[in-house]
Amino acid sequence: MEIKYDQNGLVPAIIQDATTKNVLMLGYMNEEAYLKTLDTKKVTFFSRSKQRLWTKGEESGNFLNLVDIKNDCDNDTLLVKVSPVGPTCHTGTDTCWKEENSSNFGFFSTLENVIAERVANKDTAKSYVASLFSKGINKVAQKVGEEAVETVIEAMDNNDELFLYESADLLFHYLMLLQAKGFTLKDIEAELKGRHK
Repeated sequence: MEIKYDQNGLVPAIIQDATTKNVLMLGYMNEEAYLKTLDTKKVTFFSRSKQRLWTKGEESGNFLNLVDIKNDCDNDTLLVKVSPVGPTCHTGTDTCWKEENSSNFGFFSTLENVIAERVANKDTAKSYVASLFSKGINKVAQKVGEEAVETVIEAMDNNDELFLYESADLLFHYLMLLQAKGFTLKDIEAELKGRHK
């Protein structure tokens, strides 16, 4: 891989969690650090303050295990995908931006938060979610069953629009059932990851 190091012999290395896709930190590598990273599979930087090679985790044990390295379109910035062991930042936070390094399911995470807010507000007159939750977990579970049957029926027909509509209803009600049972999509992700091994 061709790497264009700067006038100081360094290249920026953006560190990204290979699973969550969150950016964890930014460091710099010289050629020796890059080669050591490839050899040991532990991310190694050139520390500008210490003026030496520094393997992340050498003191704390919070290593960044190498998954993949890619170069950008100009060959002057590396994207280093890692599997972190413990927090990445020296302050003890998951990232150097003080963000939690957890999975984000995009709009589904937003939807989980909306469901939680509506359940907490308990305004059954204005909220379908609060109204259904107020009837108990059996009603929430029953609604998931109904939506599952409707999704299966539409899957056997040729109306893709109705199939997608019922699929969205099923997923929405399933998110409600997960919360009613005290779980989130992260719990489902963990279960599936465990099976994947």
